[in-house]
Order: sequence, then C-alpha cells, then structure tokens
Amino acid sequence: MRYHRALLACTVLSTVLISGCGSGGSSATRAAEGPTTAPATAAPAVSTPAAPTGTATASAGTGAADLPDGYDATRDAEADVKAALARSAGDQRPVLLDFGANWCPDCKVLDKLFRSPQVTPLLRDDYRVVAVDVGRFDHNLDLAARYVDLRTSGIPALVVLSPDGTVRTASNDGAFSNARALSAGTVATFLKRWAQG
Repeated sequence: MRYHRALLACTVLSTVLISGCGSGGSSATRAAEGPTTAPATAAPAVSTPAAPTGTATASAGTGAADLPDGYDATRDAEADVKAALARSAGDQRPVLLDFGANWCPDCKVLDKLFRSPQVTPLLRDDYRVVAVDVGRFDHNLDLAARYVDLRTSGIPALVVLSPDGTVRTASNDGAFSNARALSAGTVATFLKRWAQG
C-alpha cells in the first residue's frame, strides 16, 4: 500500500504515469546512456496539489557538512545559484544543481548516495552543490526551466553549470529520476566525467 502511494505521489504529468519520480522509459537504459546536455526551452505545465516539503536546509556550499540537507522551499533558490556561481568564478569548480523535493523517494535515495564514501569526496572537492526545491512541480519552475526540462527529466534532476553559468550537462533524459536503481559507483562515475568538462 505504501509503495502504491509513493508511486502515485511520483506521478508528475497529468496523463503520464512515470517510473521513479520523473520520466518514462527504462531507468537502466537512461543510466547507461547518461544525461543529455541540451537545456530546457519551456517550463513544464503541471498542476498538482501542494504539500509540505519539509524543513531541511539547502546550501550553496561544499564539503561534507555543507551538502544540502534536503530541499527547502523557504530558500531563495535564485540567490543560492548566484552565490554558488560567484564562488565558482574564483576556484573554477562547476556548480551542481539538484532539482527535487522532500516528498520524492528517489530524491531521498540520491541524497543518501551523495553522502556515501564514494560520492561525498567528489562533491566536496569538485563541485559547489545547490539543492533547489520544486515542490509538487509548483515551485522554482522558472529557475528549473533555464537549465533542465522537468517534463522529461523528472526528479531528482541534476544540472552541471560551468563557472560562467553555462549548462555543461543536464539530466533531461531522466537518468536520475529512478535513483533507487543507481549505485554510489554509478553516481560517482557521472560526477567524475562531468567534472572533466
């Protein structure tokens, strides 16, 4: 019963039942192919009921203690992204945007993978991480649409920005929307490749 409720909560588009918290298609195929690099051109038109997103705090910093702690709907995501880019201009580390929501099971799994011994050092040393809350696909959608197409990516959706703010890669293919099917090693492989530029 709880599984069915979680799956129902992950239904994003009005007529499409999606695997994980986001996009259609095989998660194994998406993970093998990797994320695409094309930015989104339009915001998704989705209308779902709002729900509490939790009280976790996101941050624009790095380091194990600075990894975002969930998705905080009260944060100014636009300011967080700008702050991360400003800091990246100094050290040339890319900015990793993590679009998601606290209700999403796959977002929670990705958070655990981010905190694994294989992934945390990569995030700490190679990226500036910003978590952006999208609520029930009713929050920060204008910001998300600049970087990723949530209609195809689902959530969690990851975007890597160069220090100048250009999109280096975006998971428009939904590679992370079924994070439950991913291992820490798979996430680490993506992060290593993306850090290279």
